Amino acid sequence: MKGPNPASSFILSADVLRNWTKGVFVHEGLSEEDAALVADALVRADLRGIESHGVMRIPIYVKRLRLGLINPRPSIQIIREQAAVALVDGDNGMGQVVATHAMREAIRRANAYGIGVVAVRNSNHFGMAAYFAMQALPHGMIGLALSNAPATMAPWGGSRPYLGTNPMAVAIPSQAEPPIILDMAMSVVARGKIILAAQQGVPIPPGWAINERGEPTTDPVQALAGAVLPFGGPKGYALAVIVEVLAGILANAAFGPHVGGLYGNFSSPQRLGHFLAALNVRAFLPLDLFLERIDQLIREIRAVPPTAEVDRVYLPGEPEWLTEQRRRREGIPLPPEVVQELRVLADEIKLPLS
Repeated sequence: MKGPNPASSFILSADVLRNWTKGVFVHEGLSEEDAALVADALVRADLRGIESHGVMRIPIYVKRLRLGLINPRPSIQIIREQAAVALVDGDNGMGQVVATHAMREAIRRANAYGIGVVAVRNSNHFGMAAYFAMQALPHGMIGLALSNAPATMAPWGGSRPYLGTNPMAVAIPSQAEPPIILDMAMSVVARGKIILAAQQGVPIPPGWAINERGEPTTDPVQALAGAVLPFGGPKGYALAVIVEVLAGILANAAFGPHVGGLYGNFSSPQRLGHFLAALNVRAFLPLDLFLERIDQLIREIRAVPPTAEVDRVYLPGEPEWLTEQRRRREGIPLPPEVVQELRVLADEIKLPLS
């Protein structure tokens, strides 16, 4: 795993980047608490090497806040509830703020009932899905976070987008070992990586996307005008449909092409839906026993002899965990294109990016 390249990256400590990001969102009207939350979510993504959901998203969030397409001070409400289940209206708030509110509610209900499930409507892009699933870990719970997304992915066999990349994250607590973290989009790749490639002027690998005519392309600009493809062909497509049902239909949120675009739509809110859940391990067996067995599982999987093509076997989320440990020590490398955009904003609001 390679470390940051000082020759091509601008490196900032997580604390500096987090504080600056918080300052940006306070400037744009968020409360201190909500601004700190959004900043933490974005910087955590960069720490874990998920740059497509990190601070590169700040300019588009700011633009949408200024256009009145995101509510900086939402009144988040539970509008339906029954024991372990609730439906939350996000009042068009920042996705990170709304999803965290919902996940806290899911954890509260899991403490009472063994499981907590919260569907969300009227929200916005929430960034890295794992950020919300991982909020269950300190409570000895398994966390689940799903979201629908603007229609940028073609259904299997289709030539035009209908579904979003529809991410899913699952976080499983451990004891001595790093937690198991699944965080995946239902597309071959997160669309944010194609956006980064377009910013950097580099081609994307074959098999990631199709152009507007439904033809395979390695041009990121053509890919953004066309559609990303589901991972695993019909399997990824089928999972995307399930996420659309749970996060979109069940929550009475917008779905499919009715979800507002993040980048291409500047006339209406996104009306995104999320689905957050927490599963209380203690409802099934003693937490210590579960954690011991998870650690055993991790060690035994890691001990499986690797093939010639890899150095060793990794658990889901382990590469990101290792990246996070390194970047906490060495700083977060930001691509020049991202730094350029952030510096324009920094100069505008007179909040220097150190």
